[in-house]
Amino acid sequence: MKKRVYIAECVPSSVEAYIAAHCEYEKWEEDRKIPRDVLLEKVRDKHGLLNFGAKIDAELLGAAPLLEAVANISVGYDNFDIAAMKQRGIIGTNTPYVLDDTVADLIFGLMLSASRRICELDRFVKEGRWTHEITREQYGIDVHHATVGIIGMGRIGEAVAKRAKFGFDMNVLYYNRSRKPDAEAAYGAVYCGLEELLQQSDFIVLMTPLTPDTHQLIGAKEFSLMKRTAVFINASRGQTVDEQALIQVLQERRIWAAGIDTFEIEPVAPDNPLLRLDNVVTLPHIGSATFKTREDMAMTAAKNMVAALYGEKPQYVVHELK
Repeated sequence: MKKRVYIAECVPSSVEAYIAAHCEYEKWEEDRKIPRDVLLEKVRDKHGLLNFGAKIDAELLGAAPLLEAVANISVGYDNFDIAAMKQRGIIGTNTPYVLDDTVADLIFGLMLSASRRICELDRFVKEGRWTHEITREQYGIDVHHATVGIIGMGRIGEAVAKRAKFGFDMNVLYYNRSRKPDAEAAYGAVYCGLEELLQQSDFIVLMTPLTPDTHQLIGAKEFSLMKRTAVFINASRGQTVDEQALIQVLQERRIWAAGIDTFEIEPVAPDNPLLRLDNVVTLPHIGSATFKTREDMAMTAAKNMVAALYGEKPQYVVHELK
């Protein structure tokens, strides 16, 4: 008998076909986030769930007595209630590696956009204000030969370090729970404490996962240690930063600029002060959002789910649920 699964995201036809070959399935048809009440209803008789970021907690598990596996279409899995899933014996998987280069590309896009004021000056031209040569007050700052500090030297952090070293001749500092000798050898990366990194870096890239230890890791104290010419980049999770402290240092021009792909609350509220500041580039959490990468992520998640449901070992079970 085929296992029954629910696809809670819009996925490419190739992924749907793969699931159809192995499972009976229903899917969410709309190009918007599935409402919670609909998801709770749909999982009642399902063995598997393919999911992007919906909360997998006691409420959902209580509504899904047959559920055996949840496959996230993401690297992050802070939507998993690990304790509740352990209690039920639920297998939880994610999709690491697939998106490393794509996210690293976006981080450099944010670095370049924020430092060279690309978005700000794009508006300047489109609004018809380019009637004379730009002034010194509109100049940007260089990326090449600067110092980048990477907080969280995981796979994406190493991809950023590679681009920094070989693409822009940058000096690379990093702060991590443990040293990465391979990254040090390959990219000349220098391991240092967090305070030293914040004080010395021209660009600070935050790439830590969201955990109790990293919640608001960067706050008022940390921003006060940065150079006035520093550019802060967050492509991790919005909750790793004290957003009010970030707003204040940008408003007061105590750092040069920021580039952020994630917010404390998503979608971001229209009245969030960050949206009114010229010295911040704001993106709608698109780190992995290219056609190829999202298809690869969805296929990886589908293969993880099918393997889990049929007694095989999925390629990527999250660490806490192994």
